[in-house]
Amino acid sequence: MYNPKSLDAEEFICNDEVLSTLKYAEENKHNRELIDEILNKARLEKGLTHREAAVLLDCDLEDKNKEIIALAEKIKKDYYGNRIVLFAPLYLSNYCVNGCVYCPYHAKNKHIPRRKLTQEEIKNEVIALQDMGHKRLAIEAGEDPVNNPIEYILESIRTIYSIKHKNGAIRRVNVNIAATTVENYKKLHEAGIGTYILFQETYNKESYEKLHPTGPKHNYKYHTEAMDRAMQGGIDDVGLGVLYGLESYRYEFTALLMHAEHLEAVYGVGPHTISLPRIKKADDINPDEFDNGIDDDTFAKIAACIRIAVPYTGMIISTRETEKCRERLLHLGISQISGGSKTSVGGYFQPMPEKEDSAQFDVSDRRSLDEVIKWLMELGYLPSFCTACYGSGRTGDRFMDICKHQQIHNFCHPNAIMTLKEYLEDYASPETREIGEKLIAKEVETLQNPEIKSIVEKDLVKISGGERNFKF
Repeated sequence: MYNPKSLDAEEFICNDEVLSTLKYAEENKHNRELIDEILNKARLEKGLTHREAAVLLDCDLEDKNKEIIALAEKIKKDYYGNRIVLFAPLYLSNYCVNGCVYCPYHAKNKHIPRRKLTQEEIKNEVIALQDMGHKRLAIEAGEDPVNNPIEYILESIRTIYSIKHKNGAIRRVNVNIAATTVENYKKLHEAGIGTYILFQETYNKESYEKLHPTGPKHNYKYHTEAMDRAMQGGIDDVGLGVLYGLESYRYEFTALLMHAEHLEAVYGVGPHTISLPRIKKADDINPDEFDNGIDDDTFAKIAACIRIAVPYTGMIISTRETEKCRERLLHLGISQISGGSKTSVGGYFQPMPEKEDSAQFDVSDRRSLDEVIKWLMELGYLPSFCTACYGSGRTGDRFMDICKHQQIHNFCHPNAIMTLKEYLEDYASPETREIGEKLIAKEVETLQNPEIKSIVEKDLVKISGGERNFKF
């Protein structure tokens, strides 16, 4: 029944194929000849099949695992260089009718404060985020057709895009809301969203239905086929992810790659991003009650193998993880991180009183955005607030064609330099600005195209003079 071109979730995520792949990987985890063959293919930097990647994930040969890590680092640099894109989540509402047993927003939780931002409150939150320096947001909302209808989401997007405060502006709004209809995805596309993000949580159908006992999210096929409807609704860029800790990580890893292969097979465009969240403590959620938790070493190897298998995709790690964990995964494939995040409904404009705390999960990295920017630069990374591809129509297959040919450096590197300059001029602390100016001078010298270098140098002067939003 396995068919990556099928539109039926139980055929493109075929349980028998996943189990067969896991068996194959287990049998070959110390097959040196096969692992070398897979690594040689991976060095072409064109990706791997789910079955090949599963073998690398299971590999227990120490010398080959070192090669896997080194290759992931190389592919990350070849595709994305030293750039790290910054974003922040904005929770609009935690009203939810679902019964997800791993999320404190589940309908049976009667003691968590329920909140829904008004448009005026959204305006205040966005101004606060702009004053931090953010240029892209990921909006989040629980599933509740009465409190959070699509009309509310669309109105909120219009509000966010309309706010221009001082030199601040949100230039890209990514959307993480429940699976919906083709018609509603068309509306989101027309509203000008960036990426539509939806975590599968788990691809194991039996586990999925137990973890989602009530509510519309209980429907496994409707949820798993959401990205197809989003693509059919005109959304070019979609983001995948599972919640590690709910089910066997080997199962999730394999099925996630099968989902990516399905999107490639049907639409010619794989996932724009893949997120790597692990289940964390929350209001009435104890992650220790789930018996599939993974340690940091396993988590790191998952990241490395995803980078090798899907070299073109953006990889995201949020403030769920500690500074130490995030630093480790930056080397292995991560290209986007959140910073200065709040996971409550509200909290950027003014601190949330403890009794009104509506956080979806505990944040592990609580540093300010400025501290994160400084940290990245000290590690040798180039922080980026770039949204130029979205603003210039380089989305979907247009972005993927450039990315797969490793040509995004010609756009993303100069754009990262200029958006960092904007941040330094408008928001950075004196110490961060000093470090950043030195980094910019260094990065400009790495631009190999004389024409691009000349334009960047001229635009940096204009940014110092108060002009904004230059892009290639």
